[in-house]
Amino acid sequence: MRLHSAIVSGLTVLALASGCRVAAPTEPKASVALPAAFATTPQGPSAVAATTAGGALPTTPPADTLSAGALPWRQFFADPALAALIDTALQQNLDLRIAVQRVEMARANYLARRGALLPTVSAVGSAGADRYGRYTLNGVGNFDTNLSPNIEGGQRIPGPLTPDFFVGLRSSWEIDVWGKLKSRRKAAYLRVLSSEQGRNFVTTNVVAEVARLYYELLTYDNQLAVLQRNVGLQQKALGVMRIQKQAGRATELAVQQFEAQALRTESLSYETRQRITETEAAINQLLGRYPQPIARGAALPQQTLPARLGAGLPSASLLRRPDVRQAELDLQAARADVDAARAAFLPSLTLTPYVGFNAFRSNMLFDPSSLAFGAIAGLAGPILNRSQLKADQRTAVAANLETYYLYQKTLQTGFREVVTGLKGLENYRSAAALRQQEVDLLTKGVATANDLYVAGYASYLEVITAQRSVLEAELSLAEARQAQLLQSVNLYRALGGGWQQP
Repeated sequence: MRLHSAIVSGLTVLALASGCRVAAPTEPKASVALPAAFATTPQGPSAVAATTAGGALPTTPPADTLSAGALPWRQFFADPALAALIDTALQQNLDLRIAVQRVEMARANYLARRGALLPTVSAVGSAGADRYGRYTLNGVGNFDTNLSPNIEGGQRIPGPLTPDFFVGLRSSWEIDVWGKLKSRRKAAYLRVLSSEQGRNFVTTNVVAEVARLYYELLTYDNQLAVLQRNVGLQQKALGVMRIQKQAGRATELAVQQFEAQALRTESLSYETRQRITETEAAINQLLGRYPQPIARGAALPQQTLPARLGAGLPSASLLRRPDVRQAELDLQAARADVDAARAAFLPSLTLTPYVGFNAFRSNMLFDPSSLAFGAIAGLAGPILNRSQLKADQRTAVAANLETYYLYQKTLQTGFREVVTGLKGLENYRSAAALRQQEVDLLTKGVATANDLYVAGYASYLEVITAQRSVLEAELSLAEARQAQLLQSVNLYRALGGGWQQP
């Protein structure tokens, strides 16, 4: 008998051991190294030196005070009207409120994972009745027990229905021998941190989007002012042309050309008014409210942002970005999921103690002699049909690789946005300066064309062309100024600015 038990125990241990073999997870391929500087063109070996292996960022960024992303948004945007809009958006924006609830859901999941490490205790009150068959162990045992001279009175087992009453506590506790539950708790905690970075990323986007729409609104205001001024000038020129026609110095064709130009300019002003309406509605939606007038600050030509927008070091500026931090935390959480999936193949140890009052007579339930307690320790491990565990492991490994590649993609996206923002800011600043010179020259050209027309040295077509050219140049100048401001906003967001508390 002892030999038989030993053989069974040995086979059980061997089966559990064979079920504990778990394949090592697949390691991701090495990625392109992260450059050491935001250089649009390589300038020697230092421009493309790797900061860390595989393009990963250091946990603690190096000291970097050159990046504009370190500035709180209230210092970056000096316009009080824009600051008031951003304040309102940060309090009422619906995307931000959704992000806050995602953080709460992640915290709730962490609470559940943390609680799995602790024993569960349940208060139990139960009552039941069993009728045992005559040829069952309990049936024969109860009948034989009642014939024993060692029991009397209330100790006799009732029949043919045998009641069973229990009032007490039952507990279940899985001992985390292999770290499976700790890995799940770690993954849940990292996802709490990731959700908080996700909220910061939404904050950054909301701040940048409000600023972008605000500068678009100022651009349309500027263009509308230019159009209205030109409509007035063209109406005045049309009146002069009609007088000259009456005097025989101009033809009906010239009058029609001037009138058509004035009508086109006026139609452009209505299109611009519609763009203003649409932009105001978009800003109000970002602010979490229904359409209403938007207060403006300084006009577009007077809008200024920090003169110098430094990028700093990639290893510091990119780590300041909430989306990079979120991707890094998601990667760490996915690795913890892989550890938990591997540990699920190993045997789990569970304790199930209980204590309470147990009796088959209700009047004797709370008698001190009815006190009962006990504990069961069980060791269970998967042996056959481990398909679900294998599927869970493969899913965790694939998710880990996915988050690794997403992390690398986020790094590359951030680096690209900073590089294009730096170059774009420089190019649009030069473009705006040149277009300002163009407007100045064409404005002088209109006056010259009018003088030459009066003197008979220029045709009315030259006057119309000069007026149309200066109008198009002024509208283009407004767009260039807008592009310059938007490049500053995009660069500030790309450098991880906007989510810091003012």
